[in-house]
Amino acid sequence: MGPQKVILLACGSFNPITNMHLRMFEIARDHLHRMGSHEIVGGVVSPVHDAYGKKDLESSTQRIAMLKIALKDHDWVRLSDWECRQESWSRTRQVLHYHQNVLNAVTSTNNNRLDASESDTSWIPENVKNSDNEPIRVKLLCGADLLESFGTPGLWADEDIADIVGQHGLVVITRASYNPNEFIYNSDMLTSYMANIMLVTEWIRNEISSTRIRRALRRSESVRYLIPDKVIDYIHRHNLYGSQKRHL
Repeated sequence: MGPQKVILLACGSFNPITNMHLRMFEIARDHLHRMGSHEIVGGVVSPVHDAYGKKDLESSTQRIAMLKIALKDHDWVRLSDWECRQESWSRTRQVLHYHQNVLNAVTSTNNNRLDASESDTSWIPENVKNSDNEPIRVKLLCGADLLESFGTPGLWADEDIADIVGQHGLVVITRASYNPNEFIYNSDMLTSYMANIMLVTEWIRNEISSTRIRRALRRSESVRYLIPDKVIDYIHRHNLYGSQKRHL
């Protein structure tokens, strides 16, 4: 039996998209291919709905525009705007279910293939649409902070955690200074699903965060080499995040 085929899906604000968001996909793919148990056939970025209500959250129109710019020349990571097109905010569990169901329908061998518009399937790689119908699993790509947020009382429903980790699985990008294994050990639920949690250590430390990017933009400080140049140009052209001056 060959390696399991996987599409990595990253949820989040992407407010704005940073080079570290893109690096996560590369780090995960390198690790899983090196392990030999999984074959990454695609990556998906799914920005959150405006109704999420996060402080300083730019409109989905602007965030999607920046994502399209950042991913325009990317060879294997694509954008899905499904979350943003819904009437309200969607739980991570719902996002994973939707993408897995669409993927299953598109690659189905029966006559009940999904009758979806191109906008609904544009995130699926062409080679997957024309594949030999091998099963492909959508897994959640995230940072160690999301994994640890499972332990925050009232933030996640137990049934959501069980479904996300048990039915789909996590690929967690963590730093050498973190100890996610201890966090998993201290959680009975995560321990029961630990076979579905893949920990990937980022040895080249990178502290890029969207919060720090926004702060730098407000202060008219350079963010070059932290986010794609064309995204920086877009931000300044549209005066996003309180930016006043272009640094390129």
